[in-house]
Amino acid sequence: MSLYFVAAESSGDLLAREVIECIRQKSPQTRIDGIGGAELLSVGIVSPIDIAPLSVLGFVEGIKAYRTVVELADAAAEDVCKKRPKVLVLVDSWGFTLRVAQRVRAWDPSIRIVKLIGPQVWATRPGRAATLASTVDHLLCMHDIEVPYYEPFGLKVTVIGNPALTRAGKGNGAAFRSAHGISRDGQVVLVLPGSRRSEIVNVAPALIAAARRVKEKRPAVTVVVQPAESIQSELAARYPDLETWARVSADPTERYDAMAAATLALACSGTVTSELAMQGAPMIVAYKTGWITWSIARGLLYKKIHITLLNILNGDVEIVPEFVQTRLSADAIADKANAWLNDPTELIAQRERQNNALKALVRGGQPAAEIAADAILSEL
Repeated sequence: MSLYFVAAESSGDLLAREVIECIRQKSPQTRIDGIGGAELLSVGIVSPIDIAPLSVLGFVEGIKAYRTVVELADAAAEDVCKKRPKVLVLVDSWGFTLRVAQRVRAWDPSIRIVKLIGPQVWATRPGRAATLASTVDHLLCMHDIEVPYYEPFGLKVTVIGNPALTRAGKGNGAAFRSAHGISRDGQVVLVLPGSRRSEIVNVAPALIAAARRVKEKRPAVTVVVQPAESIQSELAARYPDLETWARVSADPTERYDAMAAATLALACSGTVTSELAMQGAPMIVAYKTGWITWSIARGLLYKKIHITLLNILNGDVEIVPEFVQTRLSADAIADKANAWLNDPTELIAQRERQNNALKALVRGGQPAAEIAADAILSEL
């Protein structure tokens, strides 16, 4: 019996690795192949294609990369059908994995297809539920609110919870501070600039500039920049003087320790916001995409006011401050950060607000990766 995982982006690569580790514990005899990045490679799965070109974002950016996406989808589906697994698991990355699923379904209908994390039909384009239901056999989704969208189409759905919230225990903030020579009471501003090249172009400049403004106003503050593995070289090239005023934490094993050590985090919107909340780090969130993409999303597609999951799933009310698109400003972010750093009671209050919001996301019980592993093995 065999499985084949396809993970096209860093967040999906990480989730795929976690699920694969659970599967190997439960069913060591199952053969697993896959397409992914460094996380899959770390568990011995060598990707036959390079997924780096898939780190695009937005409608217009996606159109520009369309030819590449199609070519890679063809190559991925070809390798899947060559290996002929019993079950194909497609992780995250809606546009790319949908194309892979459609090709595999057409070329070899005998292969069962599982989608691990579906599109956000509850926030935008609910019609995608019908498209997904006609293409895959089983959806593993994060939230109960997603299930009703698929019920009319008879798609089998398993709710696994948010992987970010069960991924790790509490980070060791004291150990991080000790390792980096930061005092127990020193203020730490953690910058999480994103994991895609487009985020380094559109979002990181404001976050890094804001952190530098904070550092200039508060020299005692320690700024820690924690780039994803996928963009480390790009970040270093764009900010060659970064380590003259900030510390760069490129070690993935320090990820949660750095979050737990943070007095305040400045983060690009994404999965990382839920992880920060779990580690008790008050945060400010930023985001920006291309203007045509933004206009289409706001005018036609996106149905929510906010973009941060903590805000959306708590009545679409702003709990975490968002500086998005027209509001994205290094000065505005720095002003908000300095106001919080000047008033420890505000930081405590923000942490409490985030903790209360988390209650809507935490399901309890098994880790998401383990629930996913059980569901996938059931398909075998």
